[in-house]
Amino acid sequence: MKAMIFAAGPGTRLKPLTDTRPKALVAIKGKPMLEHLLLKLKKAGFDEIVINIHHFGDQIIDFLKANNDFGLNIHISDEQEYLLDTGGGLKHAALFLRGNEPFLVHNVDILSDVDLAAFCRSHRQDTLATLLVSERPTSRHLLFDSNNRLLGWSNHATGEIKSFFPDFASRPYRAYAFGGIHVVSPTLFDRMEEWTGKFSIIDFYIAACVKDVIAAYPAEGVALYDAGKYESLETTLRQLTFIQ
Repeated sequence: MKAMIFAAGPGTRLKPLTDTRPKALVAIKGKPMLEHLLLKLKKAGFDEIVINIHHFGDQIIDFLKANNDFGLNIHISDEQEYLLDTGGGLKHAALFLRGNEPFLVHNVDILSDVDLAAFCRSHRQDTLATLLVSERPTSRHLLFDSNNRLLGWSNHATGEIKSFFPDFASRPYRAYAFGGIHVVSPTLFDRMEEWTGKFSIIDFYIAACVKDVIAAYPAEGVALYDAGKYESLETTLRQLTFIQ
């Protein structure tokens, strides 16, 4: 099975830790975030991994080499010259991810006890992407209908709403926070042909969901933490009882 790890971000929210290293190599209970995630993916049956790099990207390459790629088949999607955001980064890695089977996409700074293999099995053949979501406090939410199909996005702090459905305002919806983990059908790259350069995968999903099914996978009973915020890192470390 294939997976892509988003590890290219500059780690602004983790400063000053990221002044001298990439976010992916910030230690969590004695091991870099990237190592925790690679071992979790390997245990779940993923054997071919794509990692995008930008900020201190050479450190990630050296780390992987020093650990013999953890026994995995790892490809580097190089964004060191120009950071492409999540959508552009995913499209840039298409060479490694195209095929007949869906693949997993995982933010390097998301730590969880979710069963990744079961999550992938939940992805339906008629669905372009399945997004792991949860009901947690945040200002930004993805909006889904009663069948867990994506309709749009909202920012409760600013009142901004994005949706391309003409009758969106009259539709009831469920608001979920995106968990930074998704399963994607490779047909997504065909839908991305007109999208170029730097763009957000969420912006792409909001535009694509009018024609294609983008589904929610509510993470009920799952421990899910964003380890990418310096101000909450200490609290997060205390709560990570599922990581040794």
